[in-house]
Amino acid sequence: MNIKITSRRMAITEAIKEHVHTKLAGVLEGFPKVEHAHVVLDVQKFRHIVEVSVQAKNHLRLEARAVSDNLYKSMNQVVDKINRQLRRSRDKRVSHKGSRRRVKLVELEQKPARASAKAARTQPAAPANQH
Repeated sequence: MNIKITSRRMAITEAIKEHVHTKLAGVLEGFPKVEHAHVVLDVQKFRHIVEVSVQAKNHLRLEARAVSDNLYKSMNQVVDKINRQLRRSRDKRVSHKGSRRRVKLVELEQKPARASAKAARTQPAAPANQH
C-alpha cells in the first residue's frame, strides 16, 4: 500500500515518517481494498494539524482531520478517526450484502417445494380399472 506524506511549514524527520507509516499501516492492513493514503502534516503557530485521505478500490474516499498542541497526539487522533470510518463502511457493506444473500437462499429452498406441490396437483388421477 502506498502512503504519501506531505508537510506544510515544517520539516519531516525520519521519526515522524516512521510513526506515520507504523500507525497507518497497522490500521490499513485489515482493509485490503485500500489503495493509497495521503497524509498532510501542518503547523500553524502552536497548533499541529494532521489530515489523512484514504482511497479504496470501491470508489470509497475517506478523510479525517485532527488538531492539537502535539503532532503525535494529532496523528493518533486522526488514525483513530480513519479506523472508525473504515470499520463503519465495511460493516455497512457486509450487513447489506448479508441480508440479500439470506433472502436468495430462502427463495431457492422454497421454489422446489412449490414446484413439486404444483406437479402433484396438475397430474391427472390414474384411471380406475374397469372389468
